[in-house]
Amino acid sequence: MPHTLDADAVRTWCGLALDALGRARADIDAINVYPVADGDTGTNLYLTVESAARAVDAAFDGHATSAAASRPTLADVVRAMAHGALIGARGNSGTILAQLLRGMADVLGDGTPDGGPGAGEAPGAGEADGLRRALRRAVDLAYLAVAHPVEGTVLTVAVAAAESAERATGDVATVARAAYEGARTALQATPGQLDVLARAGVVDAGGYGLVTVLGGLAQALSGETPAALVPARPGRDALALMGTGGQALAGCPADGAPDGGPAFEVIYLLEADDTAVTALRERLDALGDSLVVVGGDGLWNVHVHVDDAGAAVEAGIQAGRPYRIRITHFGGAAVRKAGSDGPDRPGPAIVLPDQSGAQGPTGGSRAERAPRAVVAVVPGDGLAALCAEAGATAVATRPGEPPASGELVDAVRRAHAREVVLLPNDTELHHPAAAAAAQARAEGVRVAVIPTRSAVQGIAALAVHEPGRSFDEDVVAMTSAAGATRYAELAVAERQSWTMAGVCQAGDVLGMIDGDVAVIGSELAATAETVLDRMLASGGEMVTLVLGADLPDEVAERLERHVREGHFAVDTVVYHGGQPTAPLIIGIE
Repeated sequence: MPHTLDADAVRTWCGLALDALGRARADIDAINVYPVADGDTGTNLYLTVESAARAVDAAFDGHATSAAASRPTLADVVRAMAHGALIGARGNSGTILAQLLRGMADVLGDGTPDGGPGAGEAPGAGEADGLRRALRRAVDLAYLAVAHPVEGTVLTVAVAAAESAERATGDVATVARAAYEGARTALQATPGQLDVLARAGVVDAGGYGLVTVLGGLAQALSGETPAALVPARPGRDALALMGTGGQALAGCPADGAPDGGPAFEVIYLLEADDTAVTALRERLDALGDSLVVVGGDGLWNVHVHVDDAGAAVEAGIQAGRPYRIRITHFGGAAVRKAGSDGPDRPGPAIVLPDQSGAQGPTGGSRAERAPRAVVAVVPGDGLAALCAEAGATAVATRPGEPPASGELVDAVRRAHAREVVLLPNDTELHHPAAAAAAQARAEGVRVAVIPTRSAVQGIAALAVHEPGRSFDEDVVAMTSAAGATRYAELAVAERQSWTMAGVCQAGDVLGMIDGDVAVIGSELAATAETVLDRMLASGGEMVTLVLGADLPDEVAERLERHVREGHFAVDTVVYHGGQPTAPLIIGIE
């Protein structure tokens, strides 16, 4: 059913857009040939939307914990979304997306009509008109932010979305679907507008990302999944899959990026007055290309490609206070070959200290890097200590607050190694982990993500980690150990619900095997015994029990005895994980 354009709808939109970008990230990276073929557009867009989604969640959390325990308004949430995107914007397309979201917030944050029908108007006409105006404002601001707009890019797709929304009649969901379909059609036409896309046989990567984001908006407001974009990969006929019957995707040829283009990408946040930013634009435009300056109200995100990175930073210092300064060298951002697993990565990125003198993380330092390290995400202090004892860098999660990609990138930097194995230990963290790995690779670190789904799989992988092996051999061994480990988790139901094992009531103990509810019981130890018996029925040599923060040792002793008496030659190991949510995590190797 169609939904109201309110704070909850914006939060849902952010979640859907982030999930969709997570699925499409590698495909968008794969077709990134303009303005520089550095294969990171999908990752940059994911990180930008992730920052926006985090800001929206923070707005909800802030209101929930306030003295009045209120809920945020639409204005609160869209402004938070735009601010989060601004401070987290990455790359050319991410910066433009941040400006598009700011334009939408300008309209929706000033108060959308309440949806009440006027004379001759259908119900919800005010909301629909608000979305139309928001999309138009988004386009206007985005074009102002780009020094030299180019057709056949994300800007062209944004224009088509706004124009289709303006022509649409009906409620806000209808307008959102029209914007998505208009953007989708415009994306298919981008190879005919930009020669570099036509030569590579791909659609514009930034436009692809915007269509994905608009698809999330359409789904959030209509409740219906929009018509899918078929992923485009090297070696496949991307344009034909998009419905245009174009050329086969053969990768970017050697001249896909502008010949003799600038050597560096420079990005920073800037605190400065509007008047100072006008002069800054002129100075940066003379230094390089791909100039995008977005923001307002004293806070700006600056993106430019230049040969003299120092001069670009100096221009920011003269305009105001730059910080979060990031410089990426394009040297080594080579051409993608058809059928390759991924792009050659750009040279190392450098994150400079803020003017306050606080040292930010860097792609390298004077201290010698370790040959290899492991970064593991774990749900409790006990598991974090266990990983640290094994030499891994642990990222401890908080209840209801999974780590963002930025936290995972920071952990990779803290590991300070040339090669890093990343263990997300949670299915929901696979997309953020992949985006973090892509970011770390851009900083010169070789990273492999092992798609572990539980902490016990991470423990199994860490147990066979051997830095003396080659990187590939080590990753294969760790992946095999994780894949050979089945996992289960016990939890207490908070409400009545339908499950794979039947209907549970609030307070029931749920035994989830490999992510699905398989056992419903009334007592934790007895339910755990049933889970163990089911899992061991298909074999097993080692049982791992990870005890939650409040689980008594007596339960572990009972389960150890149960395994010893009922399953011959099966060993049991117990860890005090300290996880606050799941009372017990079980692994079977």
